[in-house]
Amino acid sequence: MNAIDTNVLIYAVDSADPVRQSQAINLLNTLANDPDKVVLLWQVAVEYLACLRRWENLGRIVRDDTTALVDAMEATFECVFPTATILKQSLTLSSHYSLSHWDSLLVAACIEAGVTTLYSEDLASGMRYETVSVINPFAV
Repeated sequence: MNAIDTNVLIYAVDSADPVRQSQAINLLNTLANDPDKVVLLWQVAVEYLACLRRWENLGRIVRDDTTALVDAMEATFECVFPTATILKQSLTLSSHYSLSHWDSLLVAACIEAGVTTLYSEDLASGMRYETVSVINPFAV
């Protein structure tokens, strides 16, 4: 099973970086045709929404845009909610791999959901955290 990090969703809708936007869109299209399931982790969903709302506050987009983008996200991916067990697991992961608070929560949520590949530019590409391998789709 696959998961994407917030940065992939943001780049896909952010025209400020056309190269990364194209890479993100291509990745999402490729994953849509991949037989492995792609899930949206709750943390990623709320981080994505937070970014869209910041853009609203800056006047980059309007609420209708935010609503449409959230609707598209919900229609594309099954959202997976974490349980409280990821809290302790994130502590173990952060100690063992020197991960930040948010990254350790993300990896713990991946492990709990059965995700084996996480697409992210925020974690070390090629690194394996327990059962989760990270691929940076933006690495040249």
